[in-house]
Amino acid sequence: MSVVQVRYVRKVLEERFTDLIDLTDKKWPTEKHQEDDLLSRSLAALATQIEHPCSDAIAAQAVFDGQDDRGLDAIAIELRSPQPRITLVQAKWNHQGRAKFGEDEVHKMLRGLDLILHLDFNRFNRRFQRHVPQLEQAFDTEGGTPKITLVLALMRTEPLNSEVLQLLQDGIDKHNRVVDMVDYKILDLRDFHRQILGNAAAPKIDTRVRLEGFGYESMPYQAMYGTMSIPEVAALFTEHRRGLFARNIRDALDLTDVNVKIRNTLLEHPEHFWYFSNGITMLCDSVKPAGPSVVPGGVGDFNLKGVSVVNGAQTVSAIHKAYTADAEKTAKGRVLVRLISLENCPPGFGDQVTTSTNTQNPIEDRDFKSLDPGQIKLREDFALILHRSYVIKRGEPKPDREHGCSITEAAEALAAAHPNAEFAALAKRDLSALWGDDTYGELFGPSPDAHKVWRSVQLVRAVRDRLTELREGLRGRAEAAASYGDLLITHVVYRQLDTSAIQYPDTDWDVQLARVPALAEDALGWALQAIDKEYGPTSHVIAAVRNTERMQRVARTAVRGMLAGHPAPPLDSEYQVADSDEPTGRQVDAVKTLVTADRIPNGTVLEFRPSSRPQRREMTEWLADDPARGLAVWRNSASKQLQWQADMQWYSPSGLVRRMRRMASGKDVAAQGPEHWYVPEEGSLSFLADAARAEQGLVASDTSEEE
Repeated sequence: MSVVQVRYVRKVLEERFTDLIDLTDKKWPTEKHQEDDLLSRSLAALATQIEHPCSDAIAAQAVFDGQDDRGLDAIAIELRSPQPRITLVQAKWNHQGRAKFGEDEVHKMLRGLDLILHLDFNRFNRRFQRHVPQLEQAFDTEGGTPKITLVLALMRTEPLNSEVLQLLQDGIDKHNRVVDMVDYKILDLRDFHRQILGNAAAPKIDTRVRLEGFGYESMPYQAMYGTMSIPEVAALFTEHRRGLFARNIRDALDLTDVNVKIRNTLLEHPEHFWYFSNGITMLCDSVKPAGPSVVPGGVGDFNLKGVSVVNGAQTVSAIHKAYTADAEKTAKGRVLVRLISLENCPPGFGDQVTTSTNTQNPIEDRDFKSLDPGQIKLREDFALILHRSYVIKRGEPKPDREHGCSITEAAEALAAAHPNAEFAALAKRDLSALWGDDTYGELFGPSPDAHKVWRSVQLVRAVRDRLTELREGLRGRAEAAASYGDLLITHVVYRQLDTSAIQYPDTDWDVQLARVPALAEDALGWALQAIDKEYGPTSHVIAAVRNTERMQRVARTAVRGMLAGHPAPPLDSEYQVADSDEPTGRQVDAVKTLVTADRIPNGTVLEFRPSSRPQRREMTEWLADDPARGLAVWRNSASKQLQWQADMQWYSPSGLVRRMRRMASGKDVAAQGPEHWYVPEEGSLSFLADAARAEQGLVASDTSEEE
């Protein structure tokens, strides 16, 4: 039967995506190879649609499978507040429904994830580059980091090998040592078949459930309610998977904070789960007792026809995850379940239930703090003393930058400006952690001072402003440190300022703020050196600023270095973008070295990849408008080595980049061409030249490139 379903999925994929999927990146040895790649890329697009509903055209643009895909095939980014979601897809097609996914694929996928977390976007191919601006926005989110889901889109029905799954989980766990940031999801033939059928044609699910201590409502419409055991809910999901959510407004969002808390409650305190969970609501075409002796208040079995979970999809998914992780412990848990029969309901009633149960705003811990007398007084002091606004309730419009701040921004600023760097790590990891009673009390104190709060906010803003400027000329680990490390660097800068009178009205705080730009730049150098020294030059910067122990060690080392008065460690040249300078001798020599060594065969197609934030901002859309703009053909020549595919004229690498940027943005800026042009699967011209020189024992000469 699965082979029949595979053929059906294949037919639909070919109909929907053949004219949309980009296959221009390489030549295939046979038509069969090209056909398989088309189906694999189309499957990646379909998986993208499952996770992020969108048009076929947008889903096809999400695919970047091919050379330099780094073990990933597609990407989707959802920039929703307060926490963006990033979905990374790896797809495997098989005509018999037996797609393989082994240890090599796991390692490649995790390596691709590492590169993205390091903000090392240049390592990916040109079709990935169109997504980089959105990725940068996702990682620029204040108060946390994105939730990342690795999606294995596999044309198969059998479960994956347990050792492969464990290897994947072990790799993910390394990123989740502090708080869950990365998760994975497996989509198989059943999910693809169901997605193609659509929700309206989703197969009807008929099943039997057992309710303990059940009760019922008969007027005006029939409904049953009671308690289900965790093993029964997990088994229900195992059997029917996401078909359970056919009528739901959204599928299970496996990486939301709510879902993580649900899972942790089950794993840590399963006996509390019934009390902490809002429960599960299921709509059914009909609900019938499975036997004649069903007595309210006891245990009853019910036959359900056409069942769908319309509220609690996250709960069901989290229960399944937790039960899979520890069946023995989570088996103690119970959950409240409502079964609503639509048998005698008016048309549209089911849709009303679905909408109503999914549009109630949850109460967050910070909402309770808005009732704190200290916050109310702080709001009054902001208005009366500072003549500014202080917003303490969710939903209220935030004041503009010059006229005030919110309670959330205040808490984050106080965490960064606390003498203990642990609080900056907590804020960076998860802002909701600041609303716990102990942490909240440590930050705001019994009577928060308006001057201290506002000046701390000004400090964080000043540091971020300077880091934003610096990031324009940074890449790699330095850019990651400037991006992720805003609160760490704010803490280090705070320790250099005279803050002894920060709460006094007469203090000239502008004098201290004037020192911030220079201090922030120095602190960036010290912080990056400290991370490399403490945890190695290949360690994750993001881990150093989210883990309380690591943050404290790095901050201590950076503060000590700055207080000693030593010059700030210079950033490695590989982390710096030098677009504003004329091409250097080493860059020039890169082209000559490659030509002399005949390192690149004539006719090789090269890809252009923006290397800095200004370039990505100015050129991404321009490059996407015409794919030929990002391609050039190499020739081994003393001058003008690249034939640009947009106009078929010949240029030097640096001259072409300069022309491209002038056309895209109107800016006439010299560029380091060899840093931007890549031989797929091999590296940039600069990288290849360095390798060639190393092989020959040569040193770059100081010559000039012919433009």
